[in-house]
Amino acid sequence: MAKGVFIIGTDTDVGKSVITAGLVYLLRRHGYNGVSYKAVQSGGIEENGRLISADARFVNNVAGLDESLERINGYCLKTPVSPHLAAQLEGVKLEKPVILKKYQWLCGKYDYVIAEGSGGLVVPLIDEGYMVYDFAKDLDLPVLVVSRTGVGTINHTMLTVKYAQAAGLRVKGMIMNGYKGSAAEEDNVKMVQKLTGLPVVGVIDRLEDVDVEKGTFGKLKEEFERKIDIQVLLEMMEDAKEVSIHE
Repeated sequence: MAKGVFIIGTDTDVGKSVITAGLVYLLRRHGYNGVSYKAVQSGGIEENGRLISADARFVNNVAGLDESLERINGYCLKTPVSPHLAAQLEGVKLEKPVILKKYQWLCGKYDYVIAEGSGGLVVPLIDEGYMVYDFAKDLDLPVLVVSRTGVGTINHTMLTVKYAQAAGLRVKGMIMNGYKGSAAEEDNVKMVQKLTGLPVVGVIDRLEDVDVEKGTFGKLKEEFERKIDIQVLLEMMEDAKEVSIHE
């Protein structure tokens, strides 16, 4: 059974895909057989006459993966809204067994899977009865929360962590993204650790030339090599459990 971690963001566009790509790269850079998985991508892009997940493609490019995008992305939808609404607008039926079976297939091929949520924690993934946090519970992976470093992040991070814990998720820590070096950001990092009682396992700088849709990643690899301790990441992922499929 593969080990892994579930990436949850405090909000949309907080940098989950960038963090996911960096973590998969780091695993593979150190010789670990890692991959990413995104159950539902809304806001897919057209490429060579087909709709693809830019997030999945970005991870492939950064991490040097040669995996089919259809394998590491359960469903890809075009409309950039909540997955359940995008599916309704496009006449697509999202099925939980499909996304879980794709995850299990990856677990059979790879030793580590970094699963990425869609939007924030309390987002309808399939409908109002199956949220992102439900998906995280089904995978039963330890959780890393991705948050911003700037103004508002203490509130957003606390709310996300506490809700996740109340939902029964095993939150292991936070990765804070977009750091510019201000005193306020330094205090934010200290306060979220103090208030949540959880570690900030990495503070990632605001990086130039990083664009998920365009596929550019600048010095992302070097940043993760400098900022994330691979041993800390591996220890967090030891807590993964076997997944069973529920209809």
